[in-house]
Parts: sequence; C-alpha cells; structure tokens
Amino acid sequence: MADKKYVGSIEAGGTKFVLAVQDVDTGEIVATGRIPTTTADETLQKSVDFFKENPVDALGIGTFGPIDINPNSRTFGYILDTPKPGWSGTNFKGFFEKELNIPVVMTTDVNASCYGEYIARGKDDTKSYFYVTIGTGVGAGIVQAGQMLGLNNHPEMGHMLVKPYPGDDYEGHCPFHGNNCVEGMAAGPSLEGRTGIPGEKLSRDNKVFTYVSYYVAQLLFNVYMAARPDVMVVGGSVLNEDDLVKVRKFFDEFNNNYVATPDLNELIVRPAVENNGSATLGDFELAKAELN
Repeated sequence: MADKKYVGSIEAGGTKFVLAVQDVDTGEIVATGRIPTTTADETLQKSVDFFKENPVDALGIGTFGPIDINPNSRTFGYILDTPKPGWSGTNFKGFFEKELNIPVVMTTDVNASCYGEYIARGKDDTKSYFYVTIGTGVGAGIVQAGQMLGLNNHPEMGHMLVKPYPGDDYEGHCPFHGNNCVEGMAAGPSLEGRTGIPGEKLSRDNKVFTYVSYYVAQLLFNVYMAARPDVMVVGGSVLNEDDLVKVRKFFDEFNNNYVATPDLNELIVRPAVENNGSATLGDFELAKAELN
C-alpha cells in the first residue's frame, strides 16, 4: 500500500479552518478537523499538526483574502492587507510547504468553491461557472474552460457597486464603501445592522431579505453582462432556496429582456455540493493536479 495517495484540504475562514483528507483512489474522506481561527501562528500550527497526524501528498488551500496569487510576486501565497487583525503579511502557502515538505496550491475560498462546483457539475470545459457566497462577507469566483478567472490578482466582486433598494436607508457595514457595495449591503452583518437582530433569528418574511435579494441580483446581473456564465451558484448562509425566487425576479427586471437567458431556475441555483462542501471538493481536485 506504499503507493496509496492522499490529498488534503484547508478551507480557511474568518471564524474557523475546516480540514479534510481524501483517499485519492476511493474518493473517501478519511479524516476531518475544525480549528477556530485565532492568531495566525496558533491557527496555522494547529493545522500543520493535523496534517502531520494525517499525512497527505499534496495540499489544496482555499482561504479568506485578499491573497497574492501572482507566481512572479515576492509575496506569492501570502495573505495581503486584511481587516482580520494579525493576519496581514502571513506567508500562508510557504508555511505549509516548509513544514510539510509537499506541494501546496492556494487560492481564495470562493475560487475553491467555484472549482468544486465545476467538478460536481460534470467538469464541463465548454461551460463557465460562477459562484458567490453570501455569508459574513461576500466573495465570488469564476471558472471558465476549467481555469479560474484572475491571472495576477483574484476578483473582488463582493465590493461591486450597487444602487440602493427604494426605502433602504441602511448606511452599510463596509468600512471602505459604506452603502455602495454588495458586501456592505447584503452580507450577514447587514441583517443585524438593520434590525438589531442576528440574521438567523429573523423571520424569513422580514423585508431585509428582500433588500439582500435585490443587491445579490444586481451582482449577478452585472457579472452576467460581463462574463455570461452558464451557471450562477449562490452559496452561503444568508439566502436560501426560497429567497432565490426573489433574486431571479429582480435579475429579470434588471435585464428587462435585453439579452436572452436560459431558464432562470437553471441559471441561478444553490450549490450542488451539500453542507457547504464545495470548497473542500475544489481543494482536493486542485491538490490532485499537483501530484501529476
């Protein structure tokens, strides 16, 4: 069994790191772990300890950003300036390469999720796939012909500018753009920011979900006009399947019959991978490519 291969995944989020190991031959996940996101030193060391206990031959990382994805940059694989205290300038990729002495591939968490959806939906290189997460923040990625969009820098579509919903006077929670960007107006903190009540405790018929659906629809419409993806996946915990009815309605109104679209029930969908597992699947597949 000496030739048996394993790949690892780290979904590095702002509140927790989700770790997993997959048997390459069977596709079975043979080990999992969760580590609270605290300081960079502590969190990365605990993650390394996990993979020393559960050895892998290559590692895929999908992380919160912004990160440096330019191979020609001296800070390639680093976390760049981030609002998360103590994480700016962390040599994320290099730390795992040094400690584990294996190939490591790193991208954003949403790129990894988009790649996972590309895999789960048939790995069709004749199509382009878009994935957005609406959670604590808003981020998105695009996979076209099997390649992730962004050569020297990754997209920051969560900070796309939006126009306000009529009557929505919320000032927005984005420290950079206030009420002018999707993240400031649609991410999870905006729910409590408007109501004083955590989003998970709000009734689903609360008007704030209409607001969020409106801003998400603007993002989807803008991306559709720019990139014309074949599938647009809306992940994250803020919106559910029922909310997508409103998202599709607003999208249709924004389009106003300008371009022909597929059935919006097939264009704008929830993730194909259950339990927020898109990024883990994407990480595994990216790591496998490092074995070749």
